[in-house]
Amino acid sequence: MPKARPPAQATAYNAPALEKGLDILELLSSVSQPMGLSEISKAVGREKSEIFRMLHVLERRHYLERTPGNDLYTLTNRLFLLGMERPPLKGLLDIALPMMHQLSDDTQQSCHLVVPSEQYMVVIARIDPPADLGLVVRIGHRRPILEGTSGMVLTAFQPEAVRQRWIEEYGAGMPAKQRAALEETLRDIAKKGYAAIKSTIVPGITDVSVPVLNNGVAVASLAIPYMKRTGVPVSQREATGMLSAVASVIESKLA
Repeated sequence: MPKARPPAQATAYNAPALEKGLDILELLSSVSQPMGLSEISKAVGREKSEIFRMLHVLERRHYLERTPGNDLYTLTNRLFLLGMERPPLKGLLDIALPMMHQLSDDTQQSCHLVVPSEQYMVVIARIDPPADLGLVVRIGHRRPILEGTSGMVLTAFQPEAVRQRWIEEYGAGMPAKQRAALEETLRDIAKKGYAAIKSTIVPGITDVSVPVLNNGVAVASLAIPYMKRTGVPVSQREATGMLSAVASVIESKLA
């Protein structure tokens, strides 16, 4: 009697060349400075001869680039652009961008759109302010999801199990009192429907963020780094209402 085949999930396949390339991409995505061949080789635990050709292939395919004047490698934004072509995100951008342009014109403020990516929040779109002054955030910028106002909004509007997992991943070892304060803040955001938190990085900026919901779950957050200055036609409170209205229209078009 022939032996039964093992279930598909028990089969493990190896693709050494692919794994080398992924090791390099994951390494360079986690560092803030360009790295050379020797540094990359040591960090991924492979011989320089193994890494050399892989670096050249990734550079030729525009996943990596060398900084001018030296042989240090850094990631390009190619992976990010590929990710933006995924139908859910592309559809979201196609819907949101025209309304974000109008919102920026109406408020005279910049605005940006943020989505969750594992334990991070990532900026996938931004509109620069029509005025001379305003805060802009680089597309592709990411930070731990509970370190930013938009990330807290994303977290506040998740199912309980997801919210608790994100808190655990972010706050491993967090003192009980600090965690309780964080959870209270998230409950308050969920109750109000938005967050408005003074920036700890840029004095004079209040980060205002609202969720973009799909079936009651935040798939994105829409944000204005509100700057109070002469000539601004709307107050922070009015800008928050306008932000919420735009998010609601986006939601209706996502349905």
